[in-house]
Amino acid sequence: MIRFEGQRLVLSGPLVMDTVNAVLGEAKSAIASNDVTVDFSATTDIDSSALALMLQWRREAEAAGRTVTFEGVPDNLRVLAELYGVSFLLDHGAIPD
Repeated sequence: MIRFEGQRLVLSGPLVMDTVNAVLGEAKSAIASNDVTVDFSATTDIDSSALALMLQWRREAEAAGRTVTFEGVPDNLRVLAELYGVSFLLDHGAIPD
């Protein structure tokens, strides 16, 4: 599900309600201890739970004084982010209050 390449996390396979908790746990220490880039380009199925995962990663990174950026975000996830008003997740800015 996650392949670690230095400070890069490459996600693969489905990223849906049934898998996000495992992915969250796998990446926890990497997110808290490094500035990371999360690559979604190898994911196969994504639902809105991926947005919750992204938001949690951004919160954890900010709390640790780190940054997390996202690349290779599929179009359907971009559309969901806009629909739910969380398109800031795709940017590098701070989480709005």
